[in-house]
Amino acid sequence: MSGVLVYDCTLRDGMQGEGMSLSAQEKLRVAHVLDELGVHMVEAGFPASNPKEAELFELLSAESFGTAEIAAFGMTRRRGVRADEDDALRLLAGCFAPVCTIVGKTWGLHLEKVVRVDRAENLRMIEESVAFLVAEGKTVVYDAEHFFDAWRDDADYALRCVRAAAEAGAAWVTLCDTNGASLPHEVEAATAAVAGALATPVAIHCHNDAECGVANSLAAVRAGAGMVQGTMNGYGERCGNANLVSIVPNLQLKMGIACLPDLAGLTEASHLLDELLNFLPDRNRPYVGANAFAHKGGMHVAGVNVDPATFEHIDPAAVGNTREVLISELSGRGTVLQRAETTGVELDAQTAARVLERVKALEHRGFHFEAADGSFDLLIRRETGDYQPLFRLESWRVIAEKREDGRVQTEATIKIWVDGERYVRTAEGNGPVHALDAALRAAITETYPHLAEIKLVNYKVRILDEAKATGAVTRVLLDASDGVDTWGAIGVSENVIEASWDALVDSLEAGMLPGRAHHERGAAVRLARRAT
Repeated sequence: MSGVLVYDCTLRDGMQGEGMSLSAQEKLRVAHVLDELGVHMVEAGFPASNPKEAELFELLSAESFGTAEIAAFGMTRRRGVRADEDDALRLLAGCFAPVCTIVGKTWGLHLEKVVRVDRAENLRMIEESVAFLVAEGKTVVYDAEHFFDAWRDDADYALRCVRAAAEAGAAWVTLCDTNGASLPHEVEAATAAVAGALATPVAIHCHNDAECGVANSLAAVRAGAGMVQGTMNGYGERCGNANLVSIVPNLQLKMGIACLPDLAGLTEASHLLDELLNFLPDRNRPYVGANAFAHKGGMHVAGVNVDPATFEHIDPAAVGNTREVLISELSGRGTVLQRAETTGVELDAQTAARVLERVKALEHRGFHFEAADGSFDLLIRRETGDYQPLFRLESWRVIAEKREDGRVQTEATIKIWVDGERYVRTAEGNGPVHALDAALRAAITETYPHLAEIKLVNYKVRILDEAKATGAVTRVLLDASDGVDTWGAIGVSENVIEASWDALVDSLEAGMLPGRAHHERGAAVRLARRAT
């Protein structure tokens, strides 16, 4: 097989997952992102099933797409109603979408207990619905719901269902593992049987309830399926749909089957959809996750430095991702050297060894540099003598007052020296960290204007010795961002405010390092613009 068509169901099937909600305008943006990737068909949903869908179809009708064809989704005609008199089918026929995807029943259990029609009537419903839409000039994709359950129950009848659609003129017949219950060997065998029995091309649509959605999709392609349906990031009801973000690179990079013209935008597109949905991107997501090409063990980092193929199954750039080297007490000198090189610091082996010993000592005290790359960058510079603090601290003080009326007021005062000049600033905040941050920025933002772009985006506190309760050593992790880059900083102390101050200062100083204060924004800026 030279190529496979990619059919995306994110805007319809994906929206059935928990927490999934996009406005019509946001769905339009997703459609364009998919089109830019080169996706062949984008399923937009049921036209006019609700006001949002009606708005989406109106918006889509006025747009142009370079690659993607928009598919409207519906069902076979109702029981006892002619296809040309079925309101839902007439709506599909009248909409602008060139592709109509209709789903029909295949499994005897559903015929008996859900739609309550006999098997002969079900075949007529399939055949007449497809024929009506074909006669209206539509390209019809027929989705055989619960196909693999039906195949296990009665393979002969399951085959008759898809043959009815094929003979009525469907351009594709899709074998759906609707319950996500099938295993790869079952999917491969059934798909091979159907592909061998029909002249019409076969598609595959899998769900992930048995953690086999991707594997089942690959197995179906091996058996002759020429189209893969799925969703971005595996969004969908229950355990989700088959994840196109994994399926496509597996097909294209591992099996040599062309899917999309270029996979370099895959990571950016995956993260953009998470951003639109207000989801935190899964760091462990294959191919596109932040940890997909992250290396922590010293031996692994040493191997990657010699030849990336030793511990990377593909070049991260092939899918638009990057290699990450994680620092911890498990690291070797190679990890330190690579991080230094990445951040523009010249480091010899002796200094790298000294940095590593310092890391081990600090992590023994409770530091965690894997999650605090900004603090680690500063640590390297402190050990090399290439560290210039933003200021010299004289003192800081925080006052938190809870009043009789229930209001809490927090005030912070800092005294610092910047370029030989003393600054005293006081600021209020909704907590000690906020107040300290406000006071510090008031003192130094004029000297360092880039600090105005740096925002706190995450704040996590953990006690390290539960037996000591409120007297325990506390670890504070901050994530900061300037809208393009994001980095972590850490502070450890028995005093949670001191730990927070140390992490806060590290986060600001790391944001001022060369490469952040004057970085090239490139693709990251495009991502930020799309997300706003």
